[in-house]
Amino acid sequence: MRKVHIILSGKVQGVTFREHARKNAEKLGITGFVKNLQDGTVEIIAEGDDDKINIFIRECKRGPLMAFVKKADIREERPTGGFEGFEIRF
Repeated sequence: MRKVHIILSGKVQGVTFREHARKNAEKLGITGFVKNLQDGTVEIIAEGDDDKINIFIRECKRGPLMAFVKKADIREERPTGGFEGFEIRF
């Protein structure tokens, strides 16, 4: 089990990024959340199997069609198993 805290910057808001992340997380069996932050970045907390987290990170760096990810800050955290699914938070 692996947990990552991701902050994405660039053109990541207003381009269906949160829905893109949610769909990928659900497809991969990843739990956590995605949220737009007031500074224009997107925050993601994700937990899952190591290989699936790696795929998820790659998809997040790519983003949906209209997005442009300039920077991805990824920090490892201690997994808690505290999420039941993957949700979009507001």
